[in-house]
Amino acid sequence: MSLLDMNAVVTGGSRGLGLGLVEALVAQGARVTVVARGADALESVRARLGVATIAADVTDETAARRILAEIRPDILALNAGATPGMGRLDEISWADFTAPWETDVKAGLYWLQAALNLPLKPGSRVVVGSSGAAVNGSPMSGGYAGAKRMLWMMAKYANGVSKQKDLGIRFQAIAPMQIIGGTGVGDAGAKAYARATGVTTEKFLAGFGAPMPPREFGEKVVSGLEDPRYAEGVVFGLKGDTGVTILEGAAA
Repeated sequence: MSLLDMNAVVTGGSRGLGLGLVEALVAQGARVTVVARGADALESVRARLGVATIAADVTDETAARRILAEIRPDILALNAGATPGMGRLDEISWADFTAPWETDVKAGLYWLQAALNLPLKPGSRVVVGSSGAAVNGSPMSGGYAGAKRMLWMMAKYANGVSKQKDLGIRFQAIAPMQIIGGTGVGDAGAKAYARATGVTTEKFLAGFGAPMPPREFGEKVVSGLEDPRYAEGVVFGLKGDTGVTILEGAAA
């Protein structure tokens, strides 16, 4: 897939990993619309990168349908998510435990349903933000790991629906296999695990090997969209020192 002049929608694209992906898409000539809640952050990314912006709550089902019907993107990247409340299983509140389900999974359901029911045009790609926590767990972040595994599974389910309805839309999940500093989720996680293990945040992050800052994350996602080797995979792992790896192959 050449990204030149492709229409792309990125949820949660005004900061963190989403912003890194927006920067990488713009660099490849895609026409990007960023969806997020914060007006100031949206204005900043619009002014700097020349992207279109829409202020909306990603958990608003009506907004998901309206935005996709209006833009009809070739690429939809579902990146928006809550920063999980951090705490051990014996300490965390139910509200903090379920926050990733109330935001990440709820938004994922509405946007995936909108993409399938509109539907997006054949050949469209939908990228769903998962996490290495979906593979390895994350005992300090409540329901986060389960939420990210659910999104992984939802991408597979969506591929099944696309095949049954002969829509020609491909759904793929992206799982960063390391905690990424300089992002809301990454900083919260790194600080919590560093405290729990008695090391500095910097030392904890160094344990993952080569860093993968947001822009590099975005470049790796873009490579997954452009490289035909990754056209049929369902779940991809991203890491600073190993690049893109296929965690789960093509849907049956």
